[in-house]
Amino acid sequence: MAALALVAVTVGVGSVAQAADEPDLIFRRSTVFKWLSPNDKLATYGVDDPEVEGVACHFTVPEKGGFKGWLGLAEEVSDISLACRQIGPIKFKAKSDQGEDMFRQRRSLFFKKMQIVRGCDAKRNVLVYMVYSDRIIEGSPKNSTSSVPIMPWGTANTDVQKCGEFIK
Repeated sequence: MAALALVAVTVGVGSVAQAADEPDLIFRRSTVFKWLSPNDKLATYGVDDPEVEGVACHFTVPEKGGFKGWLGLAEEVSDISLACRQIGPIKFKAKSDQGEDMFRQRRSLFFKKMQIVRGCDAKRNVLVYMVYSDRIIEGSPKNSTSSVPIMPWGTANTDVQKCGEFIK
């Protein structure tokens, strides 16, 4: 009974965070051939920052093949790469906390999730994004970081917002 309560709380907590919608699949490449079941793959996705207009991140994650992967029962490994870039004029939609979730995705049936979090290096006026995965009991030290300097966009737009003004 206690285990079921823990699972319900875990699934509920994952849906509370204010984070980006589902990412856009850019492409997949097979890495391990399997005869009778789906191959292991690397998949690259793109996601827009829901709170900072003009920033997009791309991340690559391994996806387990085999029958467990096909059924969604395999626990995915924590090797995730990340690159974030300015893709237009940067406009902050609201104030946010340092290290706030920008995107969250389940990486196993119940206990493991991947998170992209956002912070601000106010001294350099740079947005900093970090991706990592964790589990309820034991997290992973594997991570990747990407920085987005806030720069003017185009010749007409020379106004540059300061990320430090949007941190709570």
